[in-house]
Amino acid sequence: MKIRTSLLVGLLAATLSSSAWAVVTAKFAVTLPEKSHQGQGVAKFAELVKQKSNGEIVIKPYYSGALGNDVQVTSALQGGTIEFTVPQTTTLTGMVKAYEILDFPFLFKNSAEADKVLDGPVGDKLLTTLPAHGLVGLAYWENGFFNATNNKHPIAKVEDFEGLKFRSIQARITQETIKALGANPVPLAVPELYTALETHTIDGQGTPNAVIAALKLYEVQKFLSITQHSYGAFIPLASKAFWDKLTPEQQKIVKDSAFEARVYQREVARAQSDSAREAMAKHGMKINDVSDAERERMRERVQPVWKMFTPDVGQDLFDQVMNELK
Repeated sequence: MKIRTSLLVGLLAATLSSSAWAVVTAKFAVTLPEKSHQGQGVAKFAELVKQKSNGEIVIKPYYSGALGNDVQVTSALQGGTIEFTVPQTTTLTGMVKAYEILDFPFLFKNSAEADKVLDGPVGDKLLTTLPAHGLVGLAYWENGFFNATNNKHPIAKVEDFEGLKFRSIQARITQETIKALGANPVPLAVPELYTALETHTIDGQGTPNAVIAALKLYEVQKFLSITQHSYGAFIPLASKAFWDKLTPEQQKIVKDSAFEARVYQREVARAQSDSAREAMAKHGMKINDVSDAERERMRERVQPVWKMFTPDVGQDLFDQVMNELK
């Protein structure tokens, strides 16, 4: 009897050990707060992965830049110390120049155009470039159209950018765009942005409405101008070192979950853009729309940036994007 009991206990312990060993845990680094469109997309993704894997894959999000800025955590993915992150595609331009095409200023006029390009052959082609750099791209989510805030005056025409100290991310195309518009680029990571604006180290910045609201920049900025000077796409990434340890079935679950979360995240992003504008107006921000004619003047002003970066992304890719937009 003792032998049989001992055998059962041993089998149970082995089963529990095997079950515990089968659970895959992963860290997901998120730059923005939990309630942001980015944060909600990650929460939905983690929920879907857990559900589809029957609890076999558990993803733990770390919000508000807790694990570092986009550049730092993307590097950590390449090194295999963090499993997931979701930077803007601009973060990838240092390693894959072709991604610069998505940062061409005034490239997209609306979200439908962006979806068409990102979810089609162009987006797929760009994803194939990432495994060679230790990353796996899962889908494209939305950050949104970038609008300008500053503490000096409303931006109603291109000349209003002149002389502003304007926050830039560490990507050359973004810095060249700011220069072309007449402002002075100052590279800063998101976690440093609020303090830099509060202390007047910089005058302004450009991010989507929902991000401006999520970071509470209305507390330290007077004017919001709907310039729509750039479109930002998020790209959920997996560490290839982590990805290669997953079974094909697990990889499919992760990929499918990123696609399914994409629909939800974009809906949240677009709803937050509208609600954020209303909320910031209530907080006292002075908001102005830029006319189509003045926006076209801004677009003309940045054409040298298009010409400067087309050789980097490749004429074929540029032509493919232009044909899809037509």
